[in-house]
Amino acid sequence: MSLLRRLHPLDWLAGGLLALGALCVATGLLPTGPASDVLERIGPLVVFLASVIVLAELTGKAEVFDVVATWVARAGRGRYPLLFCLCVLFASVTTITLNLDTTAVLLTPVMLALATRVGIAPLPLAMTTVWLANTASLLLPVSNLTNLLAADRIALTPSEMAAALWAPQLAAIAVTMACLWGFYWRPGRRGETRYTPPPLPRPADRVLFRVSAVACAGFLLAILLADVPLWSASTAAALVVVVAFLVRSRETLRLSLIPWRLLVLVPGMFLVVETVNAHGLHDVLATAVGSDNGVVGMLRSAAVGAGFSNVLNNLPAYLAGEAAVPVAHHEQLLALLIGVNVGPVITPWASLATLLWFERCRWHGTRIGLGRFLGTGFVLAVAGTLAATLALAATT
Repeated sequence: MSLLRRLHPLDWLAGGLLALGALCVATGLLPTGPASDVLERIGPLVVFLASVIVLAELTGKAEVFDVVATWVARAGRGRYPLLFCLCVLFASVTTITLNLDTTAVLLTPVMLALATRVGIAPLPLAMTTVWLANTASLLLPVSNLTNLLAADRIALTPSEMAAALWAPQLAAIAVTMACLWGFYWRPGRRGETRYTPPPLPRPADRVLFRVSAVACAGFLLAILLADVPLWSASTAAALVVVVAFLVRSRETLRLSLIPWRLLVLVPGMFLVVETVNAHGLHDVLATAVGSDNGVVGMLRSAAVGAGFSNVLNNLPAYLAGEAAVPVAHHEQLLALLIGVNVGPVITPWASLATLLWFERCRWHGTRIGLGRFLGTGFVLAVAGTLAATLALAATT
């Protein structure tokens, strides 16, 4: 009973979705064939989430994030506009070249550590991370797990995808910058006018610091330069860091490092959505998306992707939406991808990156006001999705 009382509402949601998904399979509402296909498709995603969060947790305890945050703060030279541009560039490049979930896990502690090191409010830095983790994830296949899910259908090489989506990506980042500055970074919201760059920190355990830093760098290089799956790169890096902590700080290793909630939530969510999709959702989405491959059709696809992502989650939203888009409608499919990448910034569950971000903020002790998060996210979702989709229409 004491364990049940300690469960967070999201724990109950995750468990309920998994139980509901299992019930759908057991009762035949979801045939075992489609259920197996879904679980096989998301298996690497689950392994990636588990390993990258363990990697981030231990890397944070090795003080790697504190050092990186200090470098960013010192580069800003005490000026907020320069710090703002550096943070936007840092978050955008991290998301584009790596993965939005990696950004949420690895960059959120950097930004929050930056706020602590400099002595400024953490909210502007936290919002920079979560918004750009989503809106800067269009350009490359590795940038977003939805892009990886779309790889077979889109049939574009990384360079071809970048050539098709560079304008929507720039438009999405520009709108995000405007919203960040207006809602969180401008002097009236921020309060302070300057900050004092901090001195470089001295890690308590230099061996753990160096091993963790090298493991993270190896993870990033493996993703960028080698043709290896995300899950294998993150698992290898996490194992290196776990072994180092096993030798140097065994007491730090706890089962609570593993993100049990997400590992329960993800398969349950996909099974439930697949069940709903098999019993009428496909027809509803096909009607909503339509069959126009022009500007109107692209806007409809993007709106459906963004809306459904915020109702449930962008990963199942893409899978369901993909099946509703006519096979030959390439531009309409890219617009759907814009909707499920740029649009999921309203509700906390709209993307796994946002859920991961909330976990990091809670671990840090940073409070996120839900009302303000929903309101400002709605403005960004509408403006960002619209701007990116129009940019796609203008360049195709």
